[in-house]
Amino acid sequence: MADKFYAKGPGNNGYIKNLEVLDFNPWNGKSGVFQMQVYKTAEGKYYLYGSCFGGSQNGVLIADITDPEHTRFVKHLQLLDPEEYPTTSTPKVQVADDLLICAMTAGSGPGALVEQSELMNMKCQAGIQIWSLKEDPENPKYLGYWDCGVPHSIGVHRFMYNGGPYVYLSCESERFEGMIMRIVDISDPTNPHEVGNWWAPHQFVDGYPCRTVDHHAGHVPSFMDKGWMHGPPFRRDDGIMFCGYGGDGLYVLDATDVTRPHLLGQLKFMPAFSSHLAGARTHTALPLPGRDLCVVTNEGERFQFFPEGSIKEAQAMNNLHMVDVSDPTHPTLIAEFPYPEVPEDFPYPNFNVMNLGCQGPFGPHNLHEPMSNKPWLEQRGDRVYCCYFAAGLRIYDVSDPYYIKELAYFIPPNPNKKPEDSFFPGLPGPRNAMTEDCCVDDRGYIYVTCFDDGFYVLKRTGAADN
Repeated sequence: MADKFYAKGPGNNGYIKNLEVLDFNPWNGKSGVFQMQVYKTAEGKYYLYGSCFGGSQNGVLIADITDPEHTRFVKHLQLLDPEEYPTTSTPKVQVADDLLICAMTAGSGPGALVEQSELMNMKCQAGIQIWSLKEDPENPKYLGYWDCGVPHSIGVHRFMYNGGPYVYLSCESERFEGMIMRIVDISDPTNPHEVGNWWAPHQFVDGYPCRTVDHHAGHVPSFMDKGWMHGPPFRRDDGIMFCGYGGDGLYVLDATDVTRPHLLGQLKFMPAFSSHLAGARTHTALPLPGRDLCVVTNEGERFQFFPEGSIKEAQAMNNLHMVDVSDPTHPTLIAEFPYPEVPEDFPYPNFNVMNLGCQGPFGPHNLHEPMSNKPWLEQRGDRVYCCYFAAGLRIYDVSDPYYIKELAYFIPPNPNKKPEDSFFPGLPGPRNAMTEDCCVDDRGYIYVTCFDDGFYVLKRTGAADN
């Protein structure tokens, strides 16, 4: 069989079911993208914006995706001078109301760029930058910056912006351990300011005698077990908010009054779920459009982080969960998503032991995130799209929330990069394909970005095309 146009060498085609690849775009070939956002202009042009987090090049990458079979790389938008801000990168982006909002992080977490003792001598940003797309989506215009008040920290990680005056952040805050939920008013984007926040009680440092916290410390496994805001904090139009909160599981808040959100309910997932060596213990809590259901995920991890022989213990299961939130004070687990289908000709028996020869912290990563004020996104409440790290993109039918069915998958070809050619040099583990993020536009086209690679454009076929 002839190799596909997107193959990364003879026989390296990846694996696909009920999907077709329309295009592959390598971005600029110099940087990997962590999160993507689709934007549609008033003239009907489509753009894709991707955040660069901790790789060899930071900032935002822009591509024209108006023609999904012939996408065009536009430019690398440098948010800061990398010589002046050597530790600052951009983990996430959001687009709505003609605004591009960029999370800024500096100096903390795994892979900190310099020794911690040197951080205080470096300029950094930790907060959000706000840019306008209205005048020229290919050349965004800088508007303003909000500082979270904790330099040389993780700053802002995941966040939600659905248009309007408020941005909902997972964010560091000086008197708290780990990120909390903070709400920033950007009605005047040149002068953004905080209007509300919420935290788990145990995060309040000053509530305990002689307690201190190091905001610059890495997110090691013992820290990951703790309860802290990963998010994003998804606020529905009715004011109910769903927060993936690390070791604390799911928190449901009433954020009708943005100046004083308050707790309604909680559902924990540890210790039965979430691996010791995985990422955020509870990662995303995504409310499904038009339904009293919430999809909650425990993050897996990239196997590139683990050298052979480094994993000595069994890892708990990381999974996607279906939660009934018809009563926000009593969120209830009602179903588990199925294990990703393993292709018949896959070279490993499953995704848990692939590459490593032992059970790794396998599990999901990012979901397609429909939002009510982003009409250019697919808004279906009966479909879930998940980038499942090494298991690729997975598409699920959740029309029956108790009987969830996998419809399609795409495992990209391996990037075929030596460590020295990587956007993330120095990682000790295997160089297999890792899908990071996905989004689906209102035309039904699916965009998947890969760790150490570019992005693919897919369309559904067969049983998935309905």
